Order: sequence, then C-alpha cells, then structure tokens
Amino acid sequence: MPAWLLPDHVSDILPAEAQRLERLRRRLLDLYAGYGYALFQPPMLEYVEALAVQGSKDLDRRSFKMADPLSGRMLGFRPDITPQAARVDAHLLGQSGLSRLCYCASVVHAWPAGLLSYREPIQLGCELFGFEGLQADLEIQELALASLDAAGITEVHLSLTDRALLAALRESDTGFSAVEQPVLAALAAKDVAALAPLAASLAPATNQALMALVGLYGPALGPTGVIARARQQLPALPKIQQSLDRLSAVAESAVYVRHPQCRLTMDLADLQGWDYHNGLLFSVYCPGHPDAIVRGGRYDGMGEAFGRARPATGFSIELRVLAELSAAASPVGETHEQQMIAAPWQDDADLREAVAHLRAQGRAVVCLPAKDFGAYAGPRLTLVSGLWQVAPAA
Repeated sequence: MPAWLLPDHVSDILPAEAQRLERLRRRLLDLYAGYGYALFQPPMLEYVEALAVQGSKDLDRRSFKMADPLSGRMLGFRPDITPQAARVDAHLLGQSGLSRLCYCASVVHAWPAGLLSYREPIQLGCELFGFEGLQADLEIQELALASLDAAGITEVHLSLTDRALLAALRESDTGFSAVEQPVLAALAAKDVAALAPLAASLAPATNQALMALVGLYGPALGPTGVIARARQQLPALPKIQQSLDRLSAVAESAVYVRHPQCRLTMDLADLQGWDYHNGLLFSVYCPGHPDAIVRGGRYDGMGEAFGRARPATGFSIELRVLAELSAAASPVGETHEQQMIAAPWQDDADLREAVAHLRAQGRAVVCLPAKDFGAYAGPRLTLVSGLWQVAPAA
C-alpha cells in the first residue's frame, strides 16, 4: 500500500480550500462574538466516560478508543464537542447565570455519517447554557440562520420537531423502550410497512400516535398545518400538548420574519438527533447538499454527569460542507492566485520597503525568482521611474 494513501473518508485540506475555510471560520466566530459567545478550545482526547454522557450510545459507537499508557484508562477521540462544552460550563466556568460558548475544531468519527461524509469533520457551533425558556431556543435558531447568511447562502429550509414527543410516548407506554430505535428509524424514513408491526405491539394510543406521526410534516401553521393536525391526531397527554404549544410559539416568532429566505416546516416524525437531545430539535437544509448542513436542539441536564445539571441548547455546522456550499452559492473573496502580488527576488532596499508597505495594508506579496517572475500573469511589483509600483495583471 502506498505510504501517501489516507484512510477512507479522510482527506487533506489543500491550500485553496484551507484559505476558504479560514476566512469563513473567522467571519463566523466574529459573528458569534457579536452575540456574546466566548470561544473555547477543548482537547482532542478525553476519558471515554466524559464523552458518552446522558445515555449517548450513538456517541460511544462513533468514538475511536485507545488505552492511555499513563493512567491505564480508556481514552476517546471526541466525536462531538457539545459534551465537552457541557463539561466546561458545569465544572470549569461555574457561572450561575447564562453561559455562551462557541468553538471550531476537528472531531473524529470511527464511522462516517454518510457515503460522502468525512471521518474528521471540522465542527463549528454555539452552545447556550442556563436558560430553559424559548428565548434561548430562538436565539440559537436565529444564530444558525445568521451563520448561513454570513456564508452567502440565500435559500435555506429549516425543519423543526420536538424530542419531548418521544419522551411522552415512552413514559405513557412501558413497552415503548424495547422498540424505540427501530421505531425511530422507521419514522425518519416514513416507512409505514416497517413501522406498522412495531406500533401494533404497543398500546392502542401509542400505536395511533406513531402511525399519525408519519404524516405530520409540512407547513407548520394554518388550519391544515402540522400543529392543527397534530392536536387532532395525537393523544391528549399533557407533555404532548406542551410540546405542540412550544412548536407553535417558535413557528410564530419573529425569527423567521427577520430571515425571509428561510422556509420553515415541521416534521414530527424526524425525532432522531443525538441520543442526548431531549427537547426542541431543528435541522437546516440547503440546495446542493442531501443532508442537513446545521443540526441543533435542546439537551437539558447533560451537565449532571459533571456535577451540575443546567438547561442547554445549541447547534453545530460541518465547516467544510458549509464552505463548499458557500463557494458554490456566492464565492467569498478572490482566488489564491488573484490575491497574490508578485515581487522579484532581489536584494533591494526600496523593494523590501514596498513589499513591507503592501503587506502592512493586508495585501499578499510573494517573492519569485527571475524566471517565474517573468512568467507570472497576475499583478506585479515593477520599477517605474525609480519607484516600485503594482502593475495590473497581464
């Protein structure tokens, strides 16, 4: 096997892409700072117990593990940064009020999420701790949409649901937990044939609710919207009614008035998320990519594993995918070659001064040997009447 060959679903980030990623990363982290989110940088390695919190078996399956030669304990490469943010909020910051954190770093997956997914995606996101009201959920959704605005993506689709629906059905039917995972998969795929025998094994009210969920997707509001149909078709359990009230309040909020490019729908059958999610969930889709570009939602109580349970909500974006969509929708900046000003590689005090002046202005200047300088087609520093000046591209 060639020494240069990389593992499946792992790739280098070459200069042109790296430059796009860095520009977009800076732009988005500056955006988050404007909302009061503080940047933090967690370690790549943690003890596996810290990474698999709140019953997150799916995170455990995604994790690379190794024995720590120092302690003998098992270490894991982080598959997701949200548990690390919860640990920092609960154990290190110790704030009694709101805590806002943002991040941008690589995660490592033992298995790719999809056929075209990377096993070392760059995860960028925001987490808000300490407030259980809808205002926190709305801020996170607005910030997710603002991220796509900043990336130049003008057409987005946000799908909203609530994991509390699942919890209400689980609490009302003792047999639900045994079939929960295949039920979730069948609901997400709208696979009525697979769902029907699973639902039939449960109580009649649960059976009715699950079969109704398959069809509860589309526009949120109005007399034939998802909310109105859900109130008619789902059991009148208090937690289900509370969930529908929350979904209605979000759909009626001003967030979507401020982001008219976003088409809002609901899909009450799409309840998968990470295992740690336990409330409002949302996914954002963009043309040109088959999977969600943003995923986020509630995960109240995750910090209990670290000694302090807090309300929490957040979102994450796969930065490489966002950069690809951003470049396709509205190229950000110039190409690497267009940015460069060429200068001859020679020992000249005036030339050095001219190069330093351009770089101080934020211009990129590359020094080239005589042969390459003569062949360079972009803008060049040339000597005109004794002064070094930038000549336009040929």
